[in-house]
Amino acid sequence: MTQLPASSRLRRGRFSQANGIHLLTANTLDREPLFSDWRVGRLVVAQFRHEHTQGSVNSLAWVVMPDHFHWLVELQSASLDKVMGRTKSLSARAINRMTDRTGRRWQKGFHDHALRREEDLKNLARYVVANPLRAGLVNRVGDYPLWDAVWL
Repeated sequence: MTQLPASSRLRRGRFSQANGIHLLTANTLDREPLFSDWRVGRLVVAQFRHEHTQGSVNSLAWVVMPDHFHWLVELQSASLDKVMGRTKSLSARAINRMTDRTGRRWQKGFHDHALRREEDLKNLARYVVANPLRAGLVNRVGDYPLWDAVWL
């Protein structure tokens, strides 16, 4: 049996539905720790906020780690592919401008996990924002600058 490339396997079965809740994850190209510089990470945060204010998603929680991000969203007026395409494209442009570089900054594709309404979203949000603590980047979640959650 022929194995599909990872990016194609990630897309198989993806379903975008308004008001659907998804945990989205994207990795930097070659897992480069671009966001160890928090100023660069804030460019991704700005794109999250842009998608929220434009009404594409309702951002519930997010964390930008040195080489990836997790973003818990409720879809509003756009599909997963559109939201992630814009987020990765526009943040890559901003990153390249800030760092005086060119080229791709993100791995192809992204991972998404659709959640059921009855799942404990607050606990998932806590899990998302505690990533820096589990990774040993900080001693307290509040010491890490690149996270937020509507419940915390």
